[in-house]
Amino acid sequence: MKLRLILLSAISLAVASGAGWYIYQAVHDSSTSTTADAQSSPAPAVQTVNGETVVVVSAEAQRASHIEVAPLATVTTQPGINADATVIDLQPLFDLRNRLASARADVDTLTAQAASSRTQYEGSRALYADDRNISLKTLQAARSAMLSDDAKLQSARVTLAGLDGAVRQLFGDGLAHAAVAPASKLFQRLQSGQAVVLRVTLPSSIGTAPPERIAVDTPDGRAVPAQRLSASPLADPGVQGNPWLYVTSAALPANLRTSARVPTSSQAVSALMIPRRAVVWYGGETWAYVRTAPERFTRRYVPAGNEGEHGFMVSSGFQAGDQIVTQGAQLLLSEEIKPRGIATACKDPPECDD
Repeated sequence: MKLRLILLSAISLAVASGAGWYIYQAVHDSSTSTTADAQSSPAPAVQTVNGETVVVVSAEAQRASHIEVAPLATVTTQPGINADATVIDLQPLFDLRNRLASARADVDTLTAQAASSRTQYEGSRALYADDRNISLKTLQAARSAMLSDDAKLQSARVTLAGLDGAVRQLFGDGLAHAAVAPASKLFQRLQSGQAVVLRVTLPSSIGTAPPERIAVDTPDGRAVPAQRLSASPLADPGVQGNPWLYVTSAALPANLRTSARVPTSSQAVSALMIPRRAVVWYGGETWAYVRTAPERFTRRYVPAGNEGEHGFMVSSGFQAGDQIVTQGAQLLLSEEIKPRGIATACKDPPECDD
């Protein structure tokens, strides 16, 4: 009897001990699950506050997505506009210069020849007048040679003038002067590829006094200075405005289309600069995200008209010190425009079989 009681007591203790362990384990698992859920970052949310769309992203999600911000700073810059620019193919200019040199040599040769023929004719006429010391036939031959040489000289001068006019009509006065100068340093730089000429189409608002120096964008992302040469006699048929020729010391391929930064005032102004890496495109316009609170981001419009070498210059919509998103702006845009409330999985698998 005592043995049976002892066995029953042992069994009861074992059962109680097992139940206690099960309760402890369940409570521990529940606590662990709750802690893990608490530690997991909530998914980003999109809200509308005071008419603005706000993307809410937790601090943990910001770190995981490598979202970075930087304060917006005020910079001093020279106001300007962007203009279309095209690198001119100068091979026709080089060919015309060679023809000009040949035509000029012909003019020089024929000038001397015509002068000699006139001298001979004048001498023959004097001899003929002095008691017919030469025959009339000889005098007529001398006169014919003089008139022939004068005609050849006149023709050579017309050819030279035509070539000079062609150069000016195609390439403007600045390049025409460099082409005819015996030792033009500008032409030497152009021939050796150390400089190129661009046709820059300026808006009519600039008037007849374009700036002496502008900045031209290169394919590798640099901005190189360019010096004004002269007005361009030819215009780009696809661009409205006043064409001007500029020269720059950069190795750019012929017919390259690029843009130029043209200053509109000599007075420096202060503005806010938004870095290029902070700008995203949406709906055909440029935008930037501002962190308005530790976990809140708002997209704001960035005017695209004042784009500089390092970013976009703005004078409204932003304030100095605004926390601009410099990395992760595209992620925020994707989260903002992502469709909401659309189920991505079938709740009742048997009904999905079609």
